[in-house]
Amino acid sequence: MDERMETMDDYKAELEASFRKLNEGDIVTASVIAVSEEEATLDLKYFAPGIIKAEDLSDDPDYSIMENLHPGDEIQATVLRMDDGKGNILLSKKEANQMLSWDKLKEAEKNETILSVRVKEAVPAGVIAYAEGLRGFIPVSHLSLDYVEDTSAWIGKDLEVRVITIDKEKDKLVLSAKSVLREREEEARNHRISMLVPGTVVEGTVESLTNYGAFVNLGEGLTGMVHVSQICQRRISKPSEVLKVGQKVRAKLLNTNNNRIALSMRVLEEEMQPADTEDSKLTKEYSSHESATTSLGDILAKLKL
Repeated sequence: MDERMETMDDYKAELEASFRKLNEGDIVTASVIAVSEEEATLDLKYFAPGIIKAEDLSDDPDYSIMENLHPGDEIQATVLRMDDGKGNILLSKKEANQMLSWDKLKEAEKNETILSVRVKEAVPAGVIAYAEGLRGFIPVSHLSLDYVEDTSAWIGKDLEVRVITIDKEKDKLVLSAKSVLREREEEARNHRISMLVPGTVVEGTVESLTNYGAFVNLGEGLTGMVHVSQICQRRISKPSEVLKVGQKVRAKLLNTNNNRIALSMRVLEEEMQPADTEDSKLTKEYSSHESATTSLGDILAKLKL
């Protein structure tokens, strides 16, 4: 078997490293080769190893060098001193975070990137969480879709957030969990809508009336609309002539175009009653408070969401 002859290309990386010049203030990328309670040792591909003291790793008070850093991890750090007195290059990941994380978070704001954070403490009007090693503020109004009274109950919770305000000069970072929750809720709602089958008979409660139709609460966070022309067979000028808020009704699902639920009480009425039914009977039918036999919860319960 032929032995491959080594060439200068085989040592290209080593040669480049040997000629590389590091200076204090440089940001370097290095691999962790050892971790202890006091410090981490890094391979800089340089003539001397790099050392990061535990206190120079992160601003996060809950950061644990033994739990959060492992051999093989690749990190970025700033050169503090070319010689720590023991022949090592002294580094700081914390300082690099201060320089690099603002750019990363600015990019996250631009791209509306979702970040995972853990709430560390409660402060007036909100909570504190760390993103990319930087201290961020989540206003109480951006913690949840619901009203939050006790922010201390959120300490230790993991949240998905977006950056909504970032100002490096003012050392200001504001995060929002609410925008992500609203998006998740919308996705879940649209998924439930996609499970609905046109032609299904549903029941619900009239929650509001307008001149052009009635909005019916179907449960499961869904609302359908019955256009005024789809309320009953006889011609009416406005829904309030035959319906009132709080009334229970049944309707047939027409379609879910554009994730909007279109309902018809008239179609269901036509199918259930003879064509010569008197108007008085129609009015009585739709002013009835009798419970319907099918609920949206029953329908969705039979489907795999």
